[in-house]
Amino acid sequence: MAGLKEKAMRLVERATENNIWRQKRCVNLIPSENTPSLLVKLCEICDPSGRYAEHRTMKGNEVYFYQGINFIRDVEEEAREEICRFFGAERAELRTISGQMANEVLFKGVTKFVNRKSPKGTFRRMRLVMNNDLTKGGHLSSQPMGALFNYVEIDPETGQESVVNFPIQQDNPYKINVGRMVELIQEHKPELIVFGKSMFLYPEPVREARAAVADFEDPPIIHFDMAHVLGLYGAFQEPLQEGADLVTGSTHKTFFGPQRGVIVGNLPKGSPTARLWNDIKSRAFPGSTSNHHLGTLLALLMATYEMNEFKELYQKQVILNAKAFAKALADAGLSVEGDPADGYTRTHQVIVRVAQHGTGEEVAMRLEESNIVCNYQALPDDESFLQSSGIRLGVQEMTRFGMKEADFARLAQLMADVIVQKKEVGEEVSRFRSRFAKMGYCLPAQDAVPMAAKLFSTIIPEEDILAQLTAALNSAK
Repeated sequence: MAGLKEKAMRLVERATENNIWRQKRCVNLIPSENTPSLLVKLCEICDPSGRYAEHRTMKGNEVYFYQGINFIRDVEEEAREEICRFFGAERAELRTISGQMANEVLFKGVTKFVNRKSPKGTFRRMRLVMNNDLTKGGHLSSQPMGALFNYVEIDPETGQESVVNFPIQQDNPYKINVGRMVELIQEHKPELIVFGKSMFLYPEPVREARAAVADFEDPPIIHFDMAHVLGLYGAFQEPLQEGADLVTGSTHKTFFGPQRGVIVGNLPKGSPTARLWNDIKSRAFPGSTSNHHLGTLLALLMATYEMNEFKELYQKQVILNAKAFAKALADAGLSVEGDPADGYTRTHQVIVRVAQHGTGEEVAMRLEESNIVCNYQALPDDESFLQSSGIRLGVQEMTRFGMKEADFARLAQLMADVIVQKKEVGEEVSRFRSRFAKMGYCLPAQDAVPMAAKLFSTIIPEEDILAQLTAALNSAK
């Protein structure tokens, strides 16, 4: 027992130190991260986190294979309704536990769907997929080396997967060349078109792609991987209303949730694609998941309450902050990617070219030493991620902690001090960060804390442990 206690204490001390640094002393600018609210965090560790609720549709009925699931069954159904309301969608599959898995489930479903006309006893991969090039900002999960692995045919001439990348504009490599895209669609007739990126500044031309395939006998499935911009749905872009069949994403980047994945879509009954939804559901379970992490499902419902309540206010401030941040960085002498006429960005992301000050990795490490956390990024003209000349910044988390346009202007100057002047500004950054300790776009503390206490009292029901914990908390203040 003594050994266990010592190990536990060391781990707790390290975790405590990390919590204090990440949550109180540093500014987090990684575009793919967010901090959940108090209630979302506590939902993650409630009783369902250790349970199962496998279910599937059989002969028109939803059949559950465990008992004691009435609560989490209702939570899943309500979460589906809340998610559909957020996206203006008719259908939602919530059992994927990451954006990567959501994409893989979709690719499995589409592969099964395109085989509906295959000769009996045969099964093939997708003939050709169109997506964003990884080196031009495309998301890893939408690549043959990612979730697309094994679901697309091999081109016998090249020996490579049959994938055609979207062409980019010569004057702005962060935008798709729409005219050339239409030509490629009509030439290659892909079975799946995948929009979406991880280095994401501008909307994708969904309407134009839909128009380009309007006369196809078997039009491709149009999929939008919105992992990075899921929480900006509507203010940034509305793919389902623009012609996309399906949207996937992870729920913890610009969305307020825990780490999960979602698939949403409008595939009307009686439409040529209606059968695809059944293929996707069957690939979610039993095709890809068994236990789909029920604690985080409960947390997702709480987070979606928050998103639906604060959607417009949050989205507006995120976009205002990103544009203000980009301009301030440019004004401070840094080379900001994107078109200044567009405000450099229309999402939460800002991309900065730092090659004249060191590699992207070197600059990111110097920033971390000064308590500014971001990630290095290969830019469209870089040969590989091993020679990254950029850094990628996101404003979503610090927006939620209360930063506004003027605050990001101040942060831009601190970053320029580190990048250009090679100064150490860690203590100044920590003092700056201390001004933003209260999370917004969720219930205020006076409402949330009593609810959190009620939840916590049921997670640790033993009265003597709860009393010890209360005393320990009071002594730690």
